[in-house]
Amino acid sequence: MNNDHSTRGIRAYRQDGRGLAAGLEKAADSTGLSRAAMIRLLDSPAPSLLEKLFAAARRRRERHFGNRVFLYGFLYISTYCRNRCSFCLYRKTNTRAIRYRKSPAEIAESARQLARSGVHLIDLTAGEDPCFYTDKENGFAPVIDAVRSVRAETNLPVMASVGVVPDAILDKLAAAGADWYACYQETHNRQLFDQLRVGQRFEARCRSKVAAKARGLLVEEGLLCGVGETSRDLVHSLDAMSRLGADQVRVMSFVPQAGTPMKDVPPASSLRECIAIALMRIAFPGLLIPASLDVGGLAGLKLRLEAGANVVTSLIPPGRGLAGVAQSGLDIEDGRRSVEGIAPILRTCGLQPATADQYRRWVAERKRSACFHDQRLAQAC
Repeated sequence: MNNDHSTRGIRAYRQDGRGLAAGLEKAADSTGLSRAAMIRLLDSPAPSLLEKLFAAARRRRERHFGNRVFLYGFLYISTYCRNRCSFCLYRKTNTRAIRYRKSPAEIAESARQLARSGVHLIDLTAGEDPCFYTDKENGFAPVIDAVRSVRAETNLPVMASVGVVPDAILDKLAAAGADWYACYQETHNRQLFDQLRVGQRFEARCRSKVAAKARGLLVEEGLLCGVGETSRDLVHSLDAMSRLGADQVRVMSFVPQAGTPMKDVPPASSLRECIAIALMRIAFPGLLIPASLDVGGLAGLKLRLEAGANVVTSLIPPGRGLAGVAQSGLDIEDGRRSVEGIAPILRTCGLQPATADQYRRWVAERKRSACFHDQRLAQAC
């Protein structure tokens, strides 16, 4: 985000509807939006302004990516976790969660199935499985082996979404062929973070992403909305994502989970998530921004794409006994969370899947630009 522009914008906008509407017209080009304008859109989402916001976000996406979207296959390889996150179905003490650890053969076959379907990346996700942390030398071997195996079996980029790991494991993940490291902060309001990620250290989670970038891994940062955050908190998180230099940024709506402390908290509005997606697209026009099938399933995909997302995530092969995160079984076993299942919605939105080569080129170019940025930063320091 451009801090100078944001400061000027706060003076320029008096947040009347006409001024904000004019600002949204300019936001489709290159001026961005002020913090004050972003907060106004989140707090008072007038339909006429949202129409302009989403249109501006789509035009920003088109300038950088045309009508192409990227598709991510999702494999939740272990649902065991040592943490007690108040929002998560797979928190350590939740007896309502279905637990499993997928075998190497199961992971490889699921990855092959996803690759055949046409996805561009395999996202290997796990809770912070206590088994990983019992042996600092070899505990993470199943994850590292899975990355190596999936890369060899599919020749697709791989994302490792396995929580906070030691730096030495980041080295091994990169050496095994991982391209991405995902580790969501959920919020950059420290008090709210402590309520959501009970007993975890805010700084450790931030540092893990910085350490991953230092090892040449691309980094995904993510937020939850509808968990008690203010609009100012969400906008503050966009600043934090910018400072991190995140390569992919996402936001997901909170879904209450049985057996958790937040089971009775009302679910978040998908509209707030869509507004946040659009603001991300305007703030970060050249980044990857997912529309997750894990919250609204197939029924919610169109809204998120029309807000400016350019990645469809959480495509899961049916018949493999795999789970999602926010909605552990939504649209999975009937095959709707598949490349074939989402094709009609992409066409309705005037979009089409990119090719695997187009995705590989984006990843390679992003890594080159990130390396150049890091070299210049080191020289400046």
